Amino acid sequence: MKPATIEAAGRHDVPASCRNCGTAVNGHYCAACGQETRLHMPSLGEFVHEFVGHYVALEGRLWRTLALLLFRPGALTNEYLAGRRRRYVEPLRLYLSLSILFFALMKLSGTDVVQFSTGDDAHGKPAATQAAKPGALVIGDADDLPADMPRHTTLPTPLEKLAPGLRESIDRFDRLSMQQKSEILRASFFRYAPYAMFCLMPLFALYLKLLYLGTGRRYGEHVLFALHTNAFAFVLFGAFLVMPEGFLKFVLFCWLLVYLPWSMRRVYRKSGWGTAWRWLLLVGLHGLSLTVAVVVALGLGVAFTH
Repeated sequence: MKPATIEAAGRHDVPASCRNCGTAVNGHYCAACGQETRLHMPSLGEFVHEFVGHYVALEGRLWRTLALLLFRPGALTNEYLAGRRRRYVEPLRLYLSLSILFFALMKLSGTDVVQFSTGDDAHGKPAATQAAKPGALVIGDADDLPADMPRHTTLPTPLEKLAPGLRESIDRFDRLSMQQKSEILRASFFRYAPYAMFCLMPLFALYLKLLYLGTGRRYGEHVLFALHTNAFAFVLFGAFLVMPEGFLKFVLFCWLLVYLPWSMRRVYRKSGWGTAWRWLLLVGLHGLSLTVAVVVALGLGVAFTH
C-alpha cells in the first residue's frame, strides 16, 4: 500500500476528493468539513504562527482588540454586546493569554512575592517592621517578635478539627529556614495564584450583578465586563514590572485609577455619582477578595509542605 503523503510546498494541484472526509472537491476548501484541499508540509515558521495564533490570535484581530482594550475603556465590551465579535479576540482567550504573559513576566523579573525580615536595622528597630517592596508580604523572624506575642500560629479549635493535618504542616513550615520558607511561598504563589485570579472572575461579576440590580443586565454581561477589565489590569501591572520609576509610570498609574470607573460609566450608562459609589464598593470588595485569594494560594504552599 502506498503511504499517505502530502504535496511538497511548491505543488498546487487540487485533489479530486478531500483527504479528510472523502467528499468530492473542486476548490481550495472542502464544502463538507472545511479542510484545505491544497496541502503541503508546513515550515517551522508556519508551525510557530499556528501555535501563537491559536493562543493569542496573532492576526489583525489582536491589534484591534488591544487598541480598544487599552485606550477606550469599556468600548470592547460594548462592541461584543452589540454583536460585533468576529473582528476581536474572544474575551476568555484574551484574559487567559494576558494572564499567562503577566505571571510569566512576573516570575522572570524576579519580583519578591514574600519577604522575610530578620535582625535589627541601624536604628535598633526590628527589621520586620521596615518597609518592604510594594506588593510583597513581609514576615518577620520569630526572634523579632515582642516577648508577649506567641511564636506559633494558634488555630481555632473548630479549624483544627476540620483539618487535623494543618497543625502539623504549619509546624513543619516553622522549622524551615527563612530561605526555604521564601522559596516554598514563592513557588506556591506562581502555582496557585493564576487559578485563584481566574476563580475571582465569577465573584467579580457577582459583585457587579448586585451593584446593578434592576438594570436588566444578565450575569453573562457582567462576566464579559470582568474579563475585559481584568485583562486590562494584567497589561498595566505587567508594564509596571518592567518600567523604571518616573513620570511615565505615574501616568500609567493614573490611567489605571480612572480606567475602571470610566469603563463602568460607558458600559452601564449610570450617572457620575451612580458610577462613583458603585466603583468604590466594587474596588473594596474585589480588593478584599484578592487579598483572601493570595493568602489562600500561599497557604496551600504551607499546607503541602513536606
